[in-house]
Formats: sequence, C-alpha cells, structure tokens
Amino acid sequence: MDVRRLETLLMLSRLGSMRAVAEETHTTTSTVSQQIAALAREAGTPLIEPDGRRVRLTPAGRRLAEHAVTILAALEAARLDLDPAAEPAGTLRAAGFGTAIRRSLLPVVARLADDHPRVRVRIHEHETDEALAMIAADDLDLALTYDFNLAPAAPDRTVVSRPLWSAEWALGVPAADPHADADAPTVFARYRDHDWIVNSRGVADEQVVRTIASMAGFDPLITHRSDSLELLQDLVVAGLGVGLLPVAGPTRPGVRLLPLRDPAPILRCYAVVRTGRTGWPPLALLLRLLESGMSDRASSASGTPSS
Repeated sequence: MDVRRLETLLMLSRLGSMRAVAEETHTTTSTVSQQIAALAREAGTPLIEPDGRRVRLTPAGRRLAEHAVTILAALEAARLDLDPAAEPAGTLRAAGFGTAIRRSLLPVVARLADDHPRVRVRIHEHETDEALAMIAADDLDLALTYDFNLAPAAPDRTVVSRPLWSAEWALGVPAADPHADADAPTVFARYRDHDWIVNSRGVADEQVVRTIASMAGFDPLITHRSDSLELLQDLVVAGLGVGLLPVAGPTRPGVRLLPLRDPAPILRCYAVVRTGRTGWPPLALLLRLLESGMSDRASSASGTPSS
C-alpha cells in the first residue's frame, strides 16, 4: 500500500473531514478523495461511507487507520536504523507549559549548547491540548504536557509519554480564612457557596475541582478563568473566588493554601513524542537529558501549568 495514502487515511481519522485534510496538506478535497479511493482499491474494501454532507470511516477504514499507526511508526524506525550511531544534529521543535519549560527544558537547552552545539531547540509555550494537537499534526517534535491523577489523560497509541515529575496542589483561599485539616471533600464543602476560578486554556484542573466538589455533594460555580496563576491569586486576594494552586509554588500575601488529601490532587508532567520518533538521535538525546535532569532533582517537587 502507498505510504502517502495511509498517511492521508490516518489524518482523515483524526481530523474528521476531507476538507480539513486538504487544508492540512495544502491540497484539494478532490485529491484527498482520490487518494482514499485508490487506497480502498488496494485494500479491496470500502474505507469511507456517507455521513450527511460529510464522510466517515467504515469499520474496515477504522481498522486500517489503526494499522497505519503501526506501519508508519515502523517506517520511521526503519529510517532511523539506517544510521543509528549518527551524531545528534538538527533542529528540535518543542512546546509546553511555562513551568515545564523553565524547570525541565531550559537547563537541557543550556547543556546542549555546551556539549552538542549542532542540536538546536525552538521553544514555544502552549497548553497541553494545544501541544498535543501540534504533535498530531507533526508540527512539533516534543511536547511537555501535564495531567492530574484525578483527571488522567486518555491513552493515545500515536504518542509515547514519559513521566518527568509530579507536584502536589492545594486550595488557594483568602489568607483570613482559617486553616483546615481535613480530607479534600470536607475542605471543598466549606466553599460550596463561593465562586471558583479555573484555567482558561486547559480543562484538567477544572475536572479536578468538579471531581472533588462532586465528592462533597455540590456543583461548583465556575465564575472566573485565567491561565495565569499569578492572576488567579490576585482574584483570590480580591475576594472573587477560590482555586487550585501548586503547594510548592510562590504564594502572594493575602493567599492561604489549604492542604488537600484523601484525595490529594497531583499534577504530573510528561515528555510526549510521536510513536516511532524516539530513536531519532537529537530527540533521543533530548529525552535522555530531560529524564536524567529529573532524576538529579528528584527531591524537588514544584510545578504549575501556567506561565
């Protein structure tokens, strides 16, 4: 089967429409349709079927798309095997949330500049969903992402995720509020009538808030959204709501952190790459340095998903 046609089918399975595939590949919907039709002839079975004004994959099409993940990953690995001992060289495209860039990536970039000057890293700040979309579109080589133990990321066979570090989170409330030594639902229950603040660019912390609030028997009123934890703290100080904050992060005057346990929300940071790419020498080197850097700082546990 033609590799490019398999790539087109896999992209169709992800993007959901021929127009989106055409826009992504800078071709036309007619070209995309012809590629899918030719692949169907090679496969000997229909791969798409009408779905209103659009199309969707048939069961056979979905199955072939699953095989395409493995096939394309194997081809990537085969290309790498042609020169497995190559000196790392090239430009890596990396993106992630602010703290992961500062804590994990910047020290590695400085080390690369000294020890491997032929490897360069382009850095962009993006939230997890944005970075993963760029990985899927092959616009990125490495994504630094996060989830929470109470809002785990869904498994994805098209990527490889390597854990880097984790950080405990607490409930940020006005400093005048009394300390609370209780399980998380009991702490949350004290603020059932308050406004709540969550991230404006990601949903993981909102899922954690809703999960613990549900355990406490109420539906939190999400009033404010901010992707800046500094602004979130300003809102808390102004008496406009409460929200989750990292235990080890800097806390402004006027903010108190109430510990949360049973359950305790834990943010988990990952290095994410496309399946089949981990053997590319520059990326393999970057992953090794990220993981070794985390082991060197295993006793440190601070982290936030915001800039």
